[in-house]
Amino acid sequence: MVSEQAIEMARAQKIRLAHIDFRVNFLGSIGRNDLISRFDVKEAAATRDIAEYRRLACNNLVYDGASKRYIRSEVFSPLFNFSPSQVLTALTQGLGDDFVGIHRAYISCETPAHLSKPSILILSAVSRAIFQKRALHIQYRSLTSGISSRQIVPFALIDNGLRWHVRAFDRKRGLFTDFVLTRMMEASVLEDTILENETRDADIQWNRIVELEIAPHPKVQYPETIELDYGMTSGVLQVNVRAAMAGYMLRHWNVDCSKGHKHDGNEMQLCLRNPAALYGVQNALMAPGYDAESWK
Repeated sequence: MVSEQAIEMARAQKIRLAHIDFRVNFLGSIGRNDLISRFDVKEAAATRDIAEYRRLACNNLVYDGASKRYIRSEVFSPLFNFSPSQVLTALTQGLGDDFVGIHRAYISCETPAHLSKPSILILSAVSRAIFQKRALHIQYRSLTSGISSRQIVPFALIDNGLRWHVRAFDRKRGLFTDFVLTRMMEASVLEDTILENETRDADIQWNRIVELEIAPHPKVQYPETIELDYGMTSGVLQVNVRAAMAGYMLRHWNVDCSKGHKHDGNEMQLCLRNPAALYGVQNALMAPGYDAESWK
């Protein structure tokens, strides 16, 4: 029988092997000091990890005696599967989900920043309520009704590209909607029971999947360039999104949803080819140029 300690050691080594695989693939080399500084292990342990990686992927590394580092070989084949989003996050923000030591970006990168950042205290209460499947009592400031007290049942965080929301059941209005985190002035977790109609499974807009057909805008001179940008097939990108997210996504991607795709401007490089898919989507009016009446 394998001991819990042995299982934990195997898991820890697997994490270090993934680090080796990542650095070699995306940064080009690995040395013992990289493992020592990242994981605070002894030199002998770092040597064993590299040896184990070489055993598992014998053709991935070439030793460079001058630099005393292992270099990425021309026949490198990844041992671990990293998604593009994982790679970009690691390269630009640093690896790891722990907060021990300093995590620095591996390469220079600039990205648009969120202008609004939620309070840590609010984020703590919201995330605990979601994880523990609890309700929240909040003081909320809205554009239409000012400050009000609400009881909500949150179940998911939403990044719409501009700011953070939380998807929740609003007990005051008896419906599912989105709340902007920065508009929450107070938040406390409640201990009462959540009803079945307040849960994620009851949110029709969240559970409905909308199939969007996105194509190059007809006013683009060289649509083949746009097709390459987005990996389109036969001039179309098929995207499946939640109905609750469709309006946000189309606005964030700047997709022309007007009838006849009549929006002007170089910023409009994409258009929605099947606007009928937005029928019944509650936040469709956020989509650029979308007018449900004009498509009837």
